[in-house]
Amino acid sequence: MNILITTIDRCADDIFFFKEALGESGKLFAANSKMISPLLKADEYVLTPLIYDSSYIDFLISFCQKNEIKAIFSFSDIDMVVLAKHKERFKQNGITVVISDESTIRLCNDKWESYHFLLSLGLKQPNTYIDVNHLKQDIMGGVVSFPLFFKPRWGVGSVGLYQVNSFEEIDIVYKKICRKIFNSSLKYESVQDIDFCVVMQEKVDGVEHGIDVLNDLNGNYVTSIAKRKLIMETSTKMAQTIQDKKFEDLSKLISSHLKHISDLDIDCFLTEKGEIIVLEMNCRFGRQYHFAHLAGARFHKQVIEWLSGNPTDEKYISYKAGVTGYKDTPNVVRF
Repeated sequence: MNILITTIDRCADDIFFFKEALGESGKLFAANSKMISPLLKADEYVLTPLIYDSSYIDFLISFCQKNEIKAIFSFSDIDMVVLAKHKERFKQNGITVVISDESTIRLCNDKWESYHFLLSLGLKQPNTYIDVNHLKQDIMGGVVSFPLFFKPRWGVGSVGLYQVNSFEEIDIVYKKICRKIFNSSLKYESVQDIDFCVVMQEKVDGVEHGIDVLNDLNGNYVTSIAKRKLIMETSTKMAQTIQDKKFEDLSKLISSHLKHISDLDIDCFLTEKGEIIVLEMNCRFGRQYHFAHLAGARFHKQVIEWLSGNPTDEKYISYKAGVTGYKDTPNVVRF
C-alpha cells in the first residue's frame, strides 16, 4: 500500500501519522509544487506542476502508476477541490482519492455556505454577513454590536482574521482583508464572488472546542473525538480530550447530512447556556487531530485499513478522555 500526500506544505505533521500507519507495508510519497523541507520527511518525494496547471492531474496519475501508488490524500483546501473534480478519472486508473465529493468540499471551504448549512440543521449560529452595507445597517439598528470578527470567506486557518471594535474600523479592515486575499492563494476561490469575499460575524462567547469526526470511505459516521482548547495561538497549542454526549450528537447530525469522507475538522464554542456553536468545518485532518492521536486514536491507520478492504477496528478509533497535550510542531507532548 503505497500512498501519496499532495501539497505537503500544510500537512507536514501528517507524514509522521501516515508513516506510523503504513509501517513496513508500504511507502509514503509526498508532493508539492516547490521544494520545501517537509518533503524530505517522506520516503520519497516529487515536485509537481502548479495545482491549476493543465498538466497537474496527468502528472499525478502518471507518477502514481509508475510508483504503484494506490491512494492519494490532500490537506490543502484548494488542492482538494481540483482533485475532487477528477476522482472518477483517478479511480479508472486504480487510484483512490481519499477526499470528499467536490460539493462537500466547496461547502466547507465557503464559510457563508457553511453558515447556511448549519442553520438548515437547526443549529444556532451567530449573526453573519457578507454584505458590508447590510452589516452597517444592522449595527445602527441595534441588531448586532461590537466586537465583530472579519475573515476571508474562503480562508485558511487564522489567515486574514481581524477583530473590529468600532464603526470607523469597518471599511479599513474590510479593504485590508481584500488586499490580503487577492495577494495570496486565497484569490483562486475568492474570484467566485469578488464583491462578497469577506465574512463578518458576531463574536461568540464561550469555551473553544474542536471535534474530529471520522466517517468511513462511504461517508458513514464511525466516531468523533472532542477536545477542549486550552491555549490558542495561530492554531491549537494545548488541548484536553473530553467525552460529552452533546458533542457526539452534534457530530452525528453533521456527519449524516454532510456525508464527508475520512476526517472532518470542526471548530466550535460551548456557551455558558450549554449550546454548541460551530464556526468552521474543514473536510480534512486538521492540526487539532494531534490531541486525539495523543489520547490513543489512530485514524490514519484506520483509513489505511479501510483502503486495504479491512473492517473498522475498535483499537484504532478508541481514545482516552482527560488527556492533556501541548503541541510543539511537529511533536505533541503529553502533560
